[in-house]
Amino acid sequence: MARILVVEDDPDIAELIVHYLRKAGHTTSHLTFGSQVMPHLRTEPVDLVVLDIMLPGMDGMAVCDAVRREPATAGVPIIMLTARGDEADRVAGLERGADDYVTKPFSPRELVARVAARLRRTGEASGAQGGEILHYGPITIDAGSHTVTLDGQIVKLTAKEFLLLQYLVGRRGRVLSRDLLLTDVWGYQYTGGTRTVDVHIRRLREKLPVLNDAIETVKQFGYKLL
Repeated sequence: MARILVVEDDPDIAELIVHYLRKAGHTTSHLTFGSQVMPHLRTEPVDLVVLDIMLPGMDGMAVCDAVRREPATAGVPIIMLTARGDEADRVAGLERGADDYVTKPFSPRELVARVAARLRRTGEASGAQGGEILHYGPITIDAGSHTVTLDGQIVKLTAKEFLLLQYLVGRRGRVLSRDLLLTDVWGYQYTGGTRTVDVHIRRLREKLPVLNDAIETVKQFGYKLL
């Protein structure tokens, strides 16, 4: 059972999401305004946020930025929910730190499946792998505390960025296709397109400059960590 925060201003859609999540065994809370999210998270930690982009006042993009800026909430998985469906909007959400992106209209069962997959991947990183520590040059990945350091300094990564880095380091030297990365890191057959992987690789390179040359792009196929 997970604690899930649903941030959606449409009462009918919110009710539908909450119903299916509770039916799946999760504990849910619901907010209507983006400005309510950070105060809520500071007093009531959650395991995942389902976040609508088109919110009154503070929109979902700004909320995502706020969640990622604060150390205590930076690793909370975020699934964005929006009526915007083109690739540019999906990429924009991912670049702001979202872990997944679901376009309205959507299947409630698919959303619940994506929530379960996201929670499963987070649990595998923090639980099944226990206190495993990986090293790559000046980078240290601590699965137990879910932290990454560069030369001893903590680097803030989203939950998805952490899992992707962990996966790459654990398979150093192997050529990994985008489809394989989507299946193994995202935890299911992702429908958002392989551009998702490129966005997350770019963010890793930006946050960990040592990876700029270390992650080799294999043209029209995928990536390899040298």
